[in-house]
Amino acid sequence: MTIGIGLLGLGTVGAGVAAILATPAGRHPLVGELELRRVAVRDLNRPRTVELAAELLSTDPEAVVDDPAVDIVVEVMGGLEPARSLILRAIAAGKPVVTANKAVIARYGEEIAAAAARSGVYVLIEAAVGGGIPIIEPLKQSLGANRIQRVSGIINGTTNYILSRMAAEGAAYPDVLADAQRLGYAEADPASDVQGGDAADKIAILAGLAYGGPVPREAIPTEGIDQLDARDIAYAEQLGYVVKLLAVAQAMPNEQAMPGEQAVQLLDVRVHPTLLPKAHPLAGVNGVNNAILVEGDPVGQVMFYGPGAGAGPTASAVVADILNIAGIRQATGDRGTQAPLDPLLAAGSWRDCRLVESAVTSHRNYLRLRTSDRAGVIGAIGTCFGDAGVSIQSIVQFETQSAGGAEIVVITHEVCEANFRQALAAIEALTDVQAVAACLRTL
Repeated sequence: MTIGIGLLGLGTVGAGVAAILATPAGRHPLVGELELRRVAVRDLNRPRTVELAAELLSTDPEAVVDDPAVDIVVEVMGGLEPARSLILRAIAAGKPVVTANKAVIARYGEEIAAAAARSGVYVLIEAAVGGGIPIIEPLKQSLGANRIQRVSGIINGTTNYILSRMAAEGAAYPDVLADAQRLGYAEADPASDVQGGDAADKIAILAGLAYGGPVPREAIPTEGIDQLDARDIAYAEQLGYVVKLLAVAQAMPNEQAMPGEQAVQLLDVRVHPTLLPKAHPLAGVNGVNNAILVEGDPVGQVMFYGPGAGAGPTASAVVADILNIAGIRQATGDRGTQAPLDPLLAAGSWRDCRLVESAVTSHRNYLRLRTSDRAGVIGAIGTCFGDAGVSIQSIVQFETQSAGGAEIVVITHEVCEANFRQALAAIEALTDVQAVAACLRTL
């Protein structure tokens, strides 16, 4: 039973998908049942890495979605529009969708899931997070028996490459970014990566799956690496840490539910540069690789590691989703109206999730201060922390090249964010503190 595939986009990932479908030998037998029927492209004359018959190509993506020969729509064009509208159009036509579009799913996932449930079709998104790393299906299925406590990950290869180079070579951020752009690891406009937006899209998706309810993407506190100073990476190294751009979703104590109601799940979800102890499972993830650490009860810690982007890894995840749908269709012998949706594969929302205010979260912190090099400065800083109820793990003074100046680095124990901010305000008011040079979270 041949299943027709309509492909929206023939860029890096789309070409990778087309190449897999064109070479089924040695792969799962179902790959041989998939046939590329129509492909939407922007420019018919653009040179491509994969050869396709000219009659397959179209500059009209709606025509690809509407083609009766297309059974499954694969969206790999990226961007918010027209991708969102095309996904909804396919769903309305009763066609399942596979997408790698993290931006659309992070912002419109609830709308898309509701439309898919009404039409009785699947929308599968394995390729939206982590490239070739299987993380979406494990969160929906394999780890479903767990109470997930925390999901934390290095889920942007561009920033991980930059931070790895800065740590290994002591290089400055602008220089490494320029190299990353030359090598194709960073876009000409790298803002989405280096300012943390890409990672925030992905952790919004992972949090929604891990905790059973949609997470508002626009409400996630997000900080990138574009303001990070190489000296903080060097100081972290001396203190036994590495710096990574970490995306985290952590369960907080639930609100009380009314009788017969599901308790609201409170979450702390955020993206920011973070100091990791060198023994932490994520600390050794370098280069363009990604890793996601899932902590749950009763499974404990499970880490998913591998290439987080690129034609091969992402296309692998896209085709895996196509095969999931193809397998169901082959089993049911039904190419039109679907049988009842598998609740684990479809993974609808089952409870309300809300983000907590940052002030009530608790974290360890790294703080670098530029100060006068005078007796009593460290004592005054310690007093500010003590008055705010903040316990200090370590406080170290580093030499500087400026006459009469010093740099003091503090790492706190875990403390409520409101208390830490109270201490920080008092420290900034000290006469001998010239500037708060850096403030980073620490695990």
